[in-house]
Amino acid sequence: MILTLDVGNTNIKTALFEGMEMREYWRISTNRSQSSDELGILMMNLLSYKGISPDAIEGIMMSSVVPQINFTVEHMCRNYFGMEPMKIEPGVKTGINIKYENPRELGSDRIANAVAAYELYGGPCITIDFGTATSFGVISERGEFLGGAIAPGLKLAAEALTERAAKLPRFELSKPDSVIGRNTVSNMQAGIVYGYIGQVNYLVSRMKKELNAPEAKVIATGGLSVLVAEESNVIDIMDGLLTLKGLCLIYAKNAFH
Repeated sequence: MILTLDVGNTNIKTALFEGMEMREYWRISTNRSQSSDELGILMMNLLSYKGISPDAIEGIMMSSVVPQINFTVEHMCRNYFGMEPMKIEPGVKTGINIKYENPRELGSDRIANAVAAYELYGGPCITIDFGTATSFGVISERGEFLGGAIAPGLKLAAEALTERAAKLPRFELSKPDSVIGRNTVSNMQAGIVYGYIGQVNYLVSRMKKELNAPEAKVIATGGLSVLVAEESNVIDIMDGLLTLKGLCLIYAKNAFH
């Protein structure tokens, strides 16, 4: 089995794959002060709860957008699984041609999303990852990562609104029935949620136009994708495991060649 780890700003998403079939999936809070032993014991407990021996892990593939904890995660892999994790870095085969001005700037999670989207759903396509930040990636018909856009995530936007505007209260991030709110909370919910849906619709429309590909598939992933997909008319496919599937595909391209 292959263990995949997607280290994000809010959560570490991890899954076990046999081939391309996912066996188990867990979501762990990203804790920058956690030690490698604390993370290792947590991973051992998760495996034990499912009756899986650490010896069943044949390889580990990780992506990370939190450089501060990379050493912790790598150290945990060495100490508790006895192996070095494979990372998305220069020299690793991905199967896509990155057309970014500086490929080293491109987040490894966005590369994993592009690989999975292109291999599983074909090109041209657009990926949208609804995380702490919302990242858009555009992949051509030939499997080239052309670029994309990054916007503040829904939670980040909501937190910024309540933290920087003294009289505005904290509120639940849910979709109100009407865009014309009749109290402060529904006003804020309408502005954040429906405004966000409008942003997604416009960016996708503009990307398809610039790509000259109205048929491009749009694949959404990330925790808050459901909230947007319910109302947006531009999302074709929901795949909550897109990044982890991409990591599994990249591992296979490198480990068995």
